[in-house]
Amino acid sequence: MSNVIVAGVGMTPFRKPGDHPPYTQMAAKAVRDALADAGLDYGQVQEAFAGHVYGDSTSGQAALYEVGMTGIPIVNVNNNCSTGSTALYLARRAIMSGAADCVLAVGFEQMAPGALGSHWNDRSSPLAKFDDATTRFAGESELPMAIRYFASAGAEHMKRYGTPLETFAKVRAKASRHAARNRLALFRKEVSAQDVLDSPAIAEGVMTRLMACPPTCGAAAAVLVSEAFAKRHGIDTRVRILSQALTTDRPATFESGSMLEVVGFSMTREAARKVYEDAGIGPRDINVCELHDCFAQNEVISYEALGFCEEGEVQRFVDDGQNTYGGMVVTNPSGGLLSKGHPLGATGLAQCFELTQQLRGNAEDRQVQGARLALQHNAGIGGAIVVTLYGRHD
Repeated sequence: MSNVIVAGVGMTPFRKPGDHPPYTQMAAKAVRDALADAGLDYGQVQEAFAGHVYGDSTSGQAALYEVGMTGIPIVNVNNNCSTGSTALYLARRAIMSGAADCVLAVGFEQMAPGALGSHWNDRSSPLAKFDDATTRFAGESELPMAIRYFASAGAEHMKRYGTPLETFAKVRAKASRHAARNRLALFRKEVSAQDVLDSPAIAEGVMTRLMACPPTCGAAAAVLVSEAFAKRHGIDTRVRILSQALTTDRPATFESGSMLEVVGFSMTREAARKVYEDAGIGPRDINVCELHDCFAQNEVISYEALGFCEEGEVQRFVDDGQNTYGGMVVTNPSGGLLSKGHPLGATGLAQCFELTQQLRGNAEDRQVQGARLALQHNAGIGGAIVVTLYGRHD
């Protein structure tokens, strides 16, 4: 069993662009809350990894200097939408290597309204190959690229397996029911599957507006410690990271002709396989999961990639309520990216926050009873996918 302990977590309420403090204040608040949760001072942190996507160089230092200036190594991390969990991955590896006993991971984002876009127009986009593959596999479109990726993947899933649009709508409605119980979520209003279907179409017959997550601002943080450090300082050792994997693209992403590959199906499957094998468990052992539902289509695809159901069986999995309370695995009890919000750099650590509370039994009205194994899936086009397994150890 891993000796890396999740000692403390913190998270700010997620907010719409323009309705939030500056990123430095949001990040500092999340860090202070995580330290208080762990019962530690910033001076005891030996290294820090700061994740952000839409921010200038050394934004991590600017944020953490609001908490303290102790001269520790601070590494800025940008891995697109998987940035927060990549920071967590690096923090865990620092402890496992023996380089440090107490490491901080923080993620934050101060986003602008509207679709994601590049701020560097004097050079080729790092997503140029993904854009080209999408055009070759799915045809030309005037839609923003993020929507094109996932709408095209959803359309392929519908064609391949007969998945109805209602399945995506039911996933979004489930997210709203979960978020209604989460005071930190951006959208807490419950919507029905019919409400989702009736919302304006983004991609006709494939995706409506409510099936897409909103641009969001916020921050989250986690303090990881070694078991020896935890014992010396009387830290709660119940929540541990048992296994973790980070995967990137293979040639199939651009050569397969499949939009499912472009959005990371095989990367997710490989990361999950590594984690399950390392921990000696299977997907049916998982009690609760926070997965990357940037679009309802990606949640559906990820059920299969993570092994929660066989390929082509998603409609039955969703219709039978296997993705919510009383089902096989409670998925996104926080409300997920669809309802909780998606501040890119913070998302992975917000998932860590939720799963830590679930395993401690502190998730209030969202609590998954008897939760002992929790899975986190955080995905970024470009690409990187991080799958993390948490366990409760009494």
